[in-house]
Amino acid sequence: MFFLIELKSRKVIHVGVTRSPNDPWVAQQLREATPYEQAPKYLIRDNDSKFGPCFARVFATSAIEILKTPSHAPRANAICERFLNSVRQECLEHLLILYEKQLQRVLYRYVVYFNQARPHQGIRQHLPEPSSSTHSSHYAEGKVIAVPILGELHHGYRWVA
Repeated sequence: MFFLIELKSRKVIHVGVTRSPNDPWVAQQLREATPYEQAPKYLIRDNDSKFGPCFARVFATSAIEILKTPSHAPRANAICERFLNSVRQECLEHLLILYEKQLQRVLYRYVVYFNQARPHQGIRQHLPEPSSSTHSSHYAEGKVIAVPILGELHHGYRWVA
């Protein structure tokens, strides 16, 4: 799994899945995650061998500064480690994944939930990507309904009139 998270907002910007990650695939994921010169200033990554010369060319041409985490130091990249843990505990441990495409669909749906419905303690229980429908002046008049996410594995909540 390849993913990019904006540190300030905790918003997952991109997620990609493959059975066999390699240097060209990781480079392509970085291209897809940073279209039209919307590249981050810094990219924190580990020292995995799949970050090879193809990846180096992509980040060099996009003016991204790479920060490598030290070996055996999970706190150096704590937000990414926390996201991986959340994906495992809140999603993958409860589902039987048979195919790569199925995993991709599940992760896309989980990322929408993660960004738009799941409050984050690190940003004072706010949402990374709040929807415009959450700020309504009709709170007192309406009722709250639960909206199932990932086959009722999780629920989002909305006000209705």
